[in-house]
Amino acid sequence: MALPKKGSRIIQIDGIRYRWIVGPNDGYNVFVAQKDGVEARIIEVYFKTDIDSYWTNFPNVDHLNLKIIPPKSAEMIIRQAVQLGWDPEKKGSPIKFDLVDNQLVKRKSNS
Repeated sequence: MALPKKGSRIIQIDGIRYRWIVGPNDGYNVFVAQKDGVEARIIEVYFKTDIDSYWTNFPNVDHLNLKIIPPKSAEMIIRQAVQLGWDPEKKGSPIKFDLVDNQLVKRKSNS
C-alpha cells in the first residue's frame, strides 16, 4: 500500500525520492517512510514524544519531551534504515524500529 499524498512529505536522498509521514500510535508517534511511487516495504520508526500534550499542559511544558521529526531527521532515519538492511523496493511486511538517541534499534514487539 502506498503512503497517501495528502499529509505526507517528499524527501530526496542521493537522487531517490521517498515519501514520509509522522502520526500518533498508542502512546508513541510513528515515522513511516516508503520509496515514492513504489508499493513495497515500508519502515515504521516509533519514538516517544509529548508533543500531543503541549496545548493541554501549556504553559507548564518544560518537563515535556517535544521530539519532532524535521526533514534533516527524516533523512538520517532513512539512511540508517537502509544501512540496517531496509530495501525500499522489496515487497514484504514493514520493518519496525525504535528511535533511541537518534539511533535506530530493531523493535522487539510487533505493535
